Amino acid sequence: MAKYLISFPSAAMKVPGGELEAVGRDAHAVIRDAKEAGVYVFGGGIDESVPPVLVSADGSVAEGGYPWAPALNGGFTVLELPSSKEAVAWAARIAKACRCDQELRVFGFDPES
Repeated sequence: MAKYLISFPSAAMKVPGGELEAVGRDAHAVIRDAKEAGVYVFGGGIDESVPPVLVSADGSVAEGGYPWAPALNGGFTVLELPSSKEAVAWAARIAKACRCDQELRVFGFDPES
């Protein structure tokens, strides 16, 4: 089984005024289903009120992330699934609940992790 990252950037989620509560309800329902199915690993959203820091090998800390990289924000879910077909199905459910397309990526297997 592989672990899949299903995610979206904050700017992708354009929810009309009165729908935010329904989005939360629908998204939480999909997550509950994933937990009940035993495929849920972890999920959440990047806290955009806390700026990133860049930590060097010597332990020094600099404000901000990589200056050349796009900002990392939005929401994500990690699921452990037996196939990419199932990952696409779960990503579609999350896209429907969140009212925005989802990026789907697979984590590389590392036997030491």
